[in-house]
Amino acid sequence: MENNEIKLSFDSEKMEALVFYLKKENTTVQKKMDEALRLLYEQTVPEPLREYLDAKSAPARPRRPPRPSQPKPAAPKQMPAPADQGKEDTV
Repeated sequence: MENNEIKLSFDSEKMEALVFYLKKENTTVQKKMDEALRLLYEQTVPEPLREYLDAKSAPARPRRPPRPSQPKPAAPKQMPAPADQGKEDTV
C-alpha cells in the first residue's frame, strides 16, 4: 500500500516548546502525530472497511504443498537382556 505525506503548518515557537516537552517524555512530534492519525482513522472509518483494507494490504502467504501420507515408523523392538551369559556359578 502506498503512503501519503501530510504537510502541516505550526508556529515555530510553539513547535520548539512541543519538541522540548515531548523529548522529556522520550517521544517525538512524529510519533504523537502518527498515533493521533491512527486514532482518527479508527474512529472515523467503519470497522468492516478497515478489516477489508487490512486484508487487502496483507502480504499473500504462499500455500504449502500437502504432505504425502507416510506410514508412521514402528517403534524399535527391544531385545531382552541376556540371561547371565558368560558368568560362572559361584556358591
